[in-house]
Amino acid sequence: MKRYALGLDFGTNTARALIVDCGDGREIGTNVADYPSGDQGVLLDPADANLARQHPGDYFAATVTAVRGALAQAKDAEPGFDPTQIVGIGVDTTGSSPLPLAADGEPLGCKPRFRERTAAQCWLWKDHTSYAEAAEITEKAKSQDRPYLDKCGGTYSSEWFWAKILHCARTDPESFEAAHSWTELQDLIPAYLTGNTKPETMPRGVCAAGHKAMYHPQWGGLPDESFLTSLDPRLADLRRRLYAEAVPADRLAGRLSDERARDLGLPSGTAVAVGAMDAHMGALGSGIKAGTLVKIMGTSTCDIMVGDERTPDIPGVCGIVPGSVIPGMLGIEAGQSAVGDLFNWCAQKLTTYGPTAHARLNEDASKLRPGQSGLLALDWNNGNRTILVDPLLSGLLVGQTLHTGVAEIYRALVEATAFGARRIIERIVEYGVPVREIVTGGGIAEKSPLTMQIYADVCNRPIRISRSSQTCALGAAICGAVAAGAHPSVPDAIVAMTGVKDTVYYPDPAAVAVYERLYRLYLDLHDAFGKTGRSPAIDHVMKDLIALRREAGRA
Repeated sequence: MKRYALGLDFGTNTARALIVDCGDGREIGTNVADYPSGDQGVLLDPADANLARQHPGDYFAATVTAVRGALAQAKDAEPGFDPTQIVGIGVDTTGSSPLPLAADGEPLGCKPRFRERTAAQCWLWKDHTSYAEAAEITEKAKSQDRPYLDKCGGTYSSEWFWAKILHCARTDPESFEAAHSWTELQDLIPAYLTGNTKPETMPRGVCAAGHKAMYHPQWGGLPDESFLTSLDPRLADLRRRLYAEAVPADRLAGRLSDERARDLGLPSGTAVAVGAMDAHMGALGSGIKAGTLVKIMGTSTCDIMVGDERTPDIPGVCGIVPGSVIPGMLGIEAGQSAVGDLFNWCAQKLTTYGPTAHARLNEDASKLRPGQSGLLALDWNNGNRTILVDPLLSGLLVGQTLHTGVAEIYRALVEATAFGARRIIERIVEYGVPVREIVTGGGIAEKSPLTMQIYADVCNRPIRISRSSQTCALGAAICGAVAAGAHPSVPDAIVAMTGVKDTVYYPDPAAVAVYERLYRLYLDLHDAFGKTGRSPAIDHVMKDLIALRREAGRA
């Protein structure tokens, strides 16, 4: 009998369900559901650009819509398909996206009393309100000579678990005190599916725990109570109501409850895997292995690799965590906080093109040669995630004249994200982790040949595209299949269920030469504004950009 797996992917703006054949990864049904609250699913505050929250009830409503839609499509596409053939369910979500829980396990934001309190909602990954708390955590860990930052790049981020909770305690103590515990979104969804919502017993995934909450077996799990007390005694008290163990996403979180089975139209008792973060599951869906760098390119970009016990600590990355990608290997995470978001900013704020904005900008920007715009940008419009790990950095555009057009700006922003991507690659390679191939996944990889070609030229490496356009959901389905016993291990499932497209973007030698010069200028700006300890002169940058523009005009 055919066996299928269901992958549930909870992104920044939508939730997606994907049904795949466990034997070969063939995708037979999918559906996307919007989150109904806020601005494209995100709760914002006009008075605070750093705030980004989500109503947790949106996740539950979107799950039902997405799964039922995917089932309907699968029944139309696959003769003989029956929901009883779905043997496993896997889950991926954004992260770090923590939220407070009431004592009964219900999200605090779903309680009528707290429905309108932003602090009681899910603190979305791109919420940067806790930048001061993140800096304090970094300072305390270093001054006390604690090891907690060793595995997450040496600097704690405002995007992460403890900083957000500490900020909640300080800015909305009523919501904080009403919370019995906290959970990552990646752990809430399996709990919701299985009915095991008790905070003390719901399984917790090592993916978010290790990369975002300073969890590591080397020091016994979460940071100890004495360290948390030095930040705020309330955190030490909370620690007792969190978890002692976190496990990989191929483990069984439980079985689909009768209630959820009725809601979703699935068989009760279906295996549900432990959750993980979206990019890490996207790496599985893209066929990750040793030497492969997977770039999951969406609103932000996450770079994922795997290493072994010889992998050193790498300053500035977002974590080196046992089992966060492939069980038995170290998961390495890095990334950029604004990529698709940055392109959307340009399309929405600088044009009146409406729904055709990205297509028109890509077409117009493709007509420009490298260096022809005379522009150079820094890609920090949402702060810097890697290597500088600083949410207080911002974007920069150098070289504008009265003749600068929006297509030139758009291309400069694409180039800036490519320069940032190259800097991350160089940092990883500097610490002895070889990058033998780059595979990309996500909407940008699928829809923008211009972006992919610029990345190939800037990085001077071939760029391949994951076979699946839904890599995160596919990775989640892989874990669901393994948890159900359809494959003996994650690597076995990767071999059977993933692949890459025939299209390969190869570097253009002429473009590589120009981008090498532009990248050196980017590094000067990067180091001058990024507090790296290096203070290069930058008075030459504008003149060098003008020279490059003139050369491109004569080419």
